Amino acid sequence: MDTALPESWRKHLADELSSEWFAGLRAFVDGERARAAVYPPAGEEFTALRLTPYDKVRVLILGQDPYHGPGQAHGLAFSVRPGVRPPPSLANIFKELRDEMGCAPPGHGSLEHWARQGVLLLNAVLTVRDGEPNSHKGKGWERFTDAVIRAVAAKPEPVVFVLWGGYAAKKEALIGPPHFVHKSAHPSPLSARRGFFGSTPFTIINRELQRAGGTPIDWCIPRG
Repeated sequence: MDTALPESWRKHLADELSSEWFAGLRAFVDGERARAAVYPPAGEEFTALRLTPYDKVRVLILGQDPYHGPGQAHGLAFSVRPGVRPPPSLANIFKELRDEMGCAPPGHGSLEHWARQGVLLLNAVLTVRDGEPNSHKGKGWERFTDAVIRAVAAKPEPVVFVLWGGYAAKKEALIGPPHFVHKSAHPSPLSARRGFFGSTPFTIINRELQRAGGTPIDWCIPRG
């Protein structure tokens, strides 16, 4: 599993990769794949880290758990493969993007366009069993992704951390100066109208990037 981890991240996560608990996590995921369907497919657990190398990270958007339906998860938080209908949380992200930035819906749910611009779309848990949300929670992934967050927080240049919902907000303790943290309600249909819609996350992110001397993200996703 760790052979899929991009080289740009390895030196920043070396202690985790050589630890006993990571070996246990690897054995757990391998065992799960041997007896059940697990998403994303083997080799795609670290897609977010592959598409957004460590030195290119400018924004980190934190999700919780991969989508648990067939063909949905491909290693990017909130994203689904082209041709797969956007799940409700992603559809709400696109609604906010349209209302805030005037971006037309792209006709697909892939967020690779963001990832390739330096937006790290990281889930706290990187695998899940088919049809069983949170089935890989508490098995070690959180320890690994906390290390990813700490590694990004160790960058000297400012990064914008986006924490949607109460679960993500707890990770603020891992982040300090010189970084900027944006928190709001989660885009889930259960909470989007209680603080996500109208929170202007994309405007805020670009404002902070430019304030730090960087270029804004092109949030409008090309049509597939």
